[in-house]
Amino acid sequence: MIARAIKGQSLVDVYFGLTKLKRHKNALIGARVIEVTTRGKALLVFFDTGGVLYSHNQLYGRWYIAAAGSQPSTNRTLRVALSTASKSALLYSASDISLLHAQEVETHPYIMKLGPDVLSEGLSWRDISHQLLSKPFAGRSLSALYLDQSFVAGLGNYLRSEILFAAGVNPKARPNTLERRKVNELARATLMLSVRSYKSGGITNDAATVKTLKKSGATKSRYRFAVFGRDGETCYRCGDIIERETASGRRVYVCPSCQRV
Repeated sequence: MIARAIKGQSLVDVYFGLTKLKRHKNALIGARVIEVTTRGKALLVFFDTGGVLYSHNQLYGRWYIAAAGSQPSTNRTLRVALSTASKSALLYSASDISLLHAQEVETHPYIMKLGPDVLSEGLSWRDISHQLLSKPFAGRSLSALYLDQSFVAGLGNYLRSEILFAAGVNPKARPNTLERRKVNELARATLMLSVRSYKSGGITNDAATVKTLKKSGATKSRYRFAVFGRDGETCYRCGDIIERETASGRRVYVCPSCQRV
């Protein structure tokens, strides 16, 4: 979304809400955005000046895209505005923002700790399978592992529930207790659902189920997920009741019949 709006474009105006960044404004006006990418939950905007805008949304940050000169209706605090002649990318509420030199990206404290990015073009399900069975991760519960960015970067809480359901594994299971076939199935589901979510705007439910639910008049909030946020409702796959649990301090949703392993 952000890349489509500003990549390849030159900035005609820049706004920084944080005092520490204001001095960089003039240096970026006229700069061209050459790349927009994610690393885990961080967003990186690369400029042809050699600078890179790093931002991490944490819990409350949010990017919006708006027509140049306009802003969305929100009570959030504007932190960054990158405006081209036609579009503006606007970051609200985040506080973990900095301007780096390109050579500093890989040594940033957050990025240094990241595992392989789940949306990286070069990542395969075999790479994820290797991560699952590697010494640092094989003995840990999947519920904890799938929130650890050093395992695979870019996963989050709703993806955790959806991936584990798709693979038919319980959040309490550990990779070293699963059959190799099941580990590979989990690795494939990890990659597949992450890419599906990215391309569909956050929809992880399978296409056939989504199509059926749409025909019945269901809204996106009803057809988007297979299990996440659906505690007390019936599983689309088997009809059992979805349960909500707490794991690693975060909510996780499980079908007790589909996720016995």
